[in-house]
Amino acid sequence: MAHITKNNRFVRELLKSPLAIFGLFAMVATCVVAIAAPLLAPLDPGLIDVTKRLTPPAFTDGGSFEHILGTDSLGRDVLSRIIYGSRVSLIIGVSAVALGGVLGVVLGLLSGYFGGIVDDIIMRLADIQMAFPFILIAITILAVMGPGLQNLVIVLGFTGWVTYGRVVRGQIFSLREKEFVESAASIGSSHARIIFKHLLPNTWASVIVITSFAVAHTIIVEASLSFLGLGVKPTVPTWGGMVAEGRDYIVNGWWIVTFPGAAIASAVLGINIFGDWLRDYFDPRLRE
Repeated sequence: MAHITKNNRFVRELLKSPLAIFGLFAMVATCVVAIAAPLLAPLDPGLIDVTKRLTPPAFTDGGSFEHILGTDSLGRDVLSRIIYGSRVSLIIGVSAVALGGVLGVVLGLLSGYFGGIVDDIIMRLADIQMAFPFILIAITILAVMGPGLQNLVIVLGFTGWVTYGRVVRGQIFSLREKEFVESAASIGSSHARIIFKHLLPNTWASVIVITSFAVAHTIIVEASLSFLGLGVKPTVPTWGGMVAEGRDYIVNGWWIVTFPGAAIASAVLGINIFGDWLRDYFDPRLRE
């Protein structure tokens, strides 16, 4: 019954915020497009037809409804490439955040619960990583490892744990002295049981909020690295790669850059808006 009540409250609060609904809609739309890409894409995203290169969008002069958003410099359909590009952004965003989230939460739990030398080692590692710009670390590692979907997920995952670790550590510091933790310890509960059974559930609200913002941040970083040629392979359509390919055709082929850029903006904006609402929902002190 309590679970149903919480769900009803969540829906009621969500319906009060048109911006949050827009953010959720943008997130769901991105996921649906990525999952159903083979069904939604009108053409093969890798199909090259130089006879139709730089065809403008259908709603402009010289456009064709065969290519609703036009074609790029190699005659590939822009709409199909944007649809398939959402898959890369979603896979990398979710996978890297999941990897970084698990690593950060575990290290934050250990650091906050045990303190002492364990806390010092983990926090010094965090300080060292934060001393260098995130994008610089990613570029350096990928330049050595080489581009690729797996390498990109690993790099973004292992460099994205610090925020989780610091937030969870701070919460555990305040929770480990609570009565329910002392009671669990007094009846002989192991450290692992106290950490994962009693302390971890009390950090979920913060972790969920951090995750929503981290996914948006990861999508931007992936697009930036793809723009620089350090993302996935050039043959794989990505939003950042499309922007990079179209930068030389901004005057004669503005649509090559504009529509992938709009896709990045809408996805990131939607996630950030919904994440901001989640922050207010889980912390009533932030509500207006």
